[in-house]
Amino acid sequence: MSPLPSRPVAPLIAIVGRPNVGKSTLFNRFAGRRRALVDDVPGLTRDRIAQSVEVAGRRIVVVDTAGFEPDPGEGLSAAVQAQARAAVRDADAILFVVDGSAGLLPEDESIARELRKSDRPIALVVNKCDTPKHESRAAEFHRLGFARVRAISAEHGRGAWDVLEEIVAALPAPVEQEGAPEPDSDQPDAIRVAVVGRPNVGKSSLVNRLLGAERMVVSDEGGTTRDAIDSVLQRPDGVYVLVDTAGLRRQGRRDRIGERTSALMAVRSLERADVALVVTDAADGFTDQDASILGLARDSGCATAVLLNKWDLVHERGASERAREAVLERLRFAADTPILAIAAKSGLRVDKVLPLVRKLAKAARRRIPTGALNRWLADATDAHEPAMAQRGSRKRPLRLLYATQVGVCPPSIVIFCSDPAGVKESYLRYLEHRLRERFDLGGTPLRIQLRSRREKKGAQ
Repeated sequence: MSPLPSRPVAPLIAIVGRPNVGKSTLFNRFAGRRRALVDDVPGLTRDRIAQSVEVAGRRIVVVDTAGFEPDPGEGLSAAVQAQARAAVRDADAILFVVDGSAGLLPEDESIARELRKSDRPIALVVNKCDTPKHESRAAEFHRLGFARVRAISAEHGRGAWDVLEEIVAALPAPVEQEGAPEPDSDQPDAIRVAVVGRPNVGKSSLVNRLLGAERMVVSDEGGTTRDAIDSVLQRPDGVYVLVDTAGLRRQGRRDRIGERTSALMAVRSLERADVALVVTDAADGFTDQDASILGLARDSGCATAVLLNKWDLVHERGASERAREAVLERLRFAADTPILAIAAKSGLRVDKVLPLVRKLAKAARRRIPTGALNRWLADATDAHEPAMAQRGSRKRPLRLLYATQVGVCPPSIVIFCSDPAGVKESYLRYLEHRLRERFDLGGTPLRIQLRSRREKKGAQ
């Protein structure tokens, strides 16, 4: 197998500040308004604290954090603060949010002292400056000693994207990830596999079964795995790096802390992975949390498969057919995702997992010759022409002129056309379906961008 192409690891930008300054509102502003079409899946509601966003042609991950408190005390509060500070340590850049309407408070000064110890780019974001006349609120915050001080309104969007673009511009140039971690970095075809899912669905049991050894602690108590753990598996067909992660969702108020910590860790694991195995508990069906995790993996650019674990228990109850149909119904938003029913503890069909991983990795790195790609485009448009583009009271025919592949992991296609804004989302989904069908691209995200004829001429 030829070497897997490396892909840039998306930098992580943490939104920090004391409680109730508008951090989550700012996060939702970024998460809810994409600057580019990146595997936009219709019908999927995502409840998460990390979101992949494209800014100025560069993909980043924005992370919301719990509010900083100078004196967190003990117990739950201390755990919240430990999580927030861990997010700052892991971040590549920081948006420090303060409340312009409340003015500069001692808590802000305490947080500023802590953040100034970091060598990462930091932008001080003065929120709740809803109109230009409120910009004067930002003046007193210059005392905190940060070079970048920007007045914004997260609620109304004023200045929010500008400050994000500015902090992204301050980041170092993208760094290509390595094919595998030390000491096996000299294996160019190593496939990094992130094993993700809710707590107690059997992720560690699966990794142990694949490795043939009890490398991971396995317990009936959810949340046994606290850190992402890399294990190198050498097989006759190649090298695999298995990354077991903590569960992405826990039950109850106290376990919200574990959810935030493990979600951040899983984001990092997915950013480094080529393939993501979303492990579910077949007895529970495909839950909203499972859908959210699958969406997170696809947003990260990973080829994905859904593993229905504990399938032996479902089969014993005589409910296997009904359970499979229910999963297919829930997976309509990502119908190309392969599904494999397994039982990690007994080993049922676990031998099919790694061949599926290699197939997904092959799809993710597939390079399609330009001639074949344009024959596909001609066939697709002949079979189903795009709807007329509406411009005011006039309608004009849309012409898709030329397609070329610009990247892999995941496959990225640029289509030049007469009017990119006139192409409907439903037609893009049609093209994606036909592309998967023609070139066997099931399981991998596809990124299809539209450009005008003028952009084509300028690029040549």
